[in-house]
Amino acid sequence: QVQLVESGGGSVQAAGSLRLSCATSGYSASTNYMGWFRQAPGKEREGVAAISPLGGLKYYADSVKGRFTISRDNAANTVYLQMNSLKPEDTAIYYCAADWRGGSKFDPLNFNRWGQGTQVTVSS
Repeated sequence: QVQLVESGGGSVQAAGSLRLSCATSGYSASTNYMGWFRQAPGKEREGVAAISPLGGLKYYADSVKGRFTISRDNAANTVYLQMNSLKPEDTAIYYCAADWRGGSKFDPLNFNRWGQGTQVTVSS
């Protein structure tokens, strides 16, 4: 049974930082791409960042480039998202995604496994 559990969300003021973690079980995270997505109230789910199996390739949405950093610790089966210089528009539920099936890494339809999400709220 594959399980992905996000943690690290919370409430922070603008310009603050948070680090999200995605712990996986029943799944070898090192075998495929992992991604982070987010969904704000009233909006569609959007891709935030993705990372290749060994961490050599990283992809970021333009809206977070230079502020967010995705990383992974395969020995711990954990993926991280370091979020700096947070803005109110970053407020959303953040989801960890695994088991990329091909295609765009920013399309949620292209990932097979999902966590339950963690809330990030950035106040102005």
